Amino acid sequence: MPKKVDHEQRRRQIAEAVWRIASGRGLEEVTLRQVAAEAGVSTRLVQYYFGSRDALLLGALELLSLDQKQRVEERIPQDASPRVLLREILIGLLPLDEHQRMTLLVQLAYFIRALNDEALAAAFLDPEDESLENLLVEIMTAARAQGQIADGLDLAREADTLLAVSTGVGPDILVGLKTGDQVIAMIDYHLDRIFVSSE
Repeated sequence: MPKKVDHEQRRRQIAEAVWRIASGRGLEEVTLRQVAAEAGVSTRLVQYYFGSRDALLLGALELLSLDQKQRVEERIPQDASPRVLLREILIGLLPLDEHQRMTLLVQLAYFIRALNDEALAAAFLDPEDESLENLLVEIMTAARAQGQIADGLDLAREADTLLAVSTGVGPDILVGLKTGDQVIAMIDYHLDRIFVSSE
């Protein structure tokens, strides 16, 4: 009896090959042939699941975003307070382990390519990319209703600031300009400023 193929797992296997190549050698090295060799499959199979090289790049980026979201969600304890929830989301974006380090390197490779690639630039400008900012605002709005947020704060600006710290300082961790503990302390500093009391 023929073995049943898990198509989602096969797509992920190919996407992971893209991530490894992009994080180690750069996005220019991502070709259908190189990805097939890295994934241990045929070039025809890569084309079957993704079609063109451009579709492969976009598909691998989408799967990377979903992977990162799932990993962040796994960090969050059940019944977490708004402050703990925000903290875990922000720390989950930092390159503190090998997988997150690889994730950031891939994102940087895509960002550089997007400067001269309209299709990739459009993926970065997708309104859905604002969902993380919106999530932070929703969490802080709920905390404000519970009297946990300091008065007079613009929550959208606070969400921007928190994300700027978490995502903007990631490269500093990669090159050793800052440690993970230093960046976590920065996150805690901003959360202490936003929340009336720390936990």
